[in-house]
Amino acid sequence: MPRYLSMIRVDEQNPPDVSASPEFPERMGALFEEITKAGVMLDTAGLTPTSEGTRITWTGGTLSYKDGPFTESKEVVGGYAILQAKDKAEAMEWTKRFLQIHPEHWTVTAEIREIAES
Repeated sequence: MPRYLSMIRVDEQNPPDVSASPEFPERMGALFEEITKAGVMLDTAGLTPTSEGTRITWTGGTLSYKDGPFTESKEVVGGYAILQAKDKAEAMEWTKRFLQIHPEHWTVTAEIREIAES
């Protein structure tokens, strides 16, 4: 079965107030339990802020390093999930359900891409 990477993009400059929705963690936990029992969720995690990251670029035969925060980026990858699904449609369905758990006033974007197998 193909694997998909779901990258969760957030606006790091304007993070949502997670404490404003006390039922949110419960809904998220229930979905994670369901998707794990279904054998679809292989791995998931949130990422630390870009202020704790470093970008390494290879260009012109030289490496360069830039420590965060990366203020030129409005949206950053704030988390990820690796899903094993029968097809892209199934991966999109699970990701849709993940997004719909979030409070309506939040803006969260997910990018889904199939992992190229060698």
